[in-house]
Amino acid sequence: MNKLFIFGTLKEGFPNFEKNGGTRIRGEFRTAEMYPLYLVGERYSPWLIDTPGKGNYIRGQLFEASAETLKKMDRLERIEAIDGYRRKTIQIQKIGSDTRLITAFAYLKPESQLTNAETKLGPIVSYEKHHAELYQARSL
Repeated sequence: MNKLFIFGTLKEGFPNFEKNGGTRIRGEFRTAEMYPLYLVGERYSPWLIDTPGKGNYIRGQLFEASAETLKKMDRLERIEAIDGYRRKTIQIQKIGSDTRLITAFAYLKPESQLTNAETKLGPIVSYEKHHAELYQARSL
């Protein structure tokens, strides 16, 4: 099983959770390095930007995902599209007394995509319910 760090709409209790095929690992987690997290565009999509060392320690949830689930998530996150996310490995930690590093996949956006994008809010530390209320699902 693969570990998958989820920071946005795919978190449990958020707008796209039904599309998350993973099994949640209880607890709250954060990135071991700082990253910028923005709400972007007219859809207010959460974008974690692939610039480690800048921004904030990002809070999220950790899931276990099979190889087949990762393939489905890759399609959902449009990793093959020029403007899609990129699945990368990052280091995360459980929030609390456990300082052990955990390697997990996360879906990040290259910094170059942010250049021409309309940033609505950020950088933020955590994608919260009040952010999700602004989110607009992709029209098919």
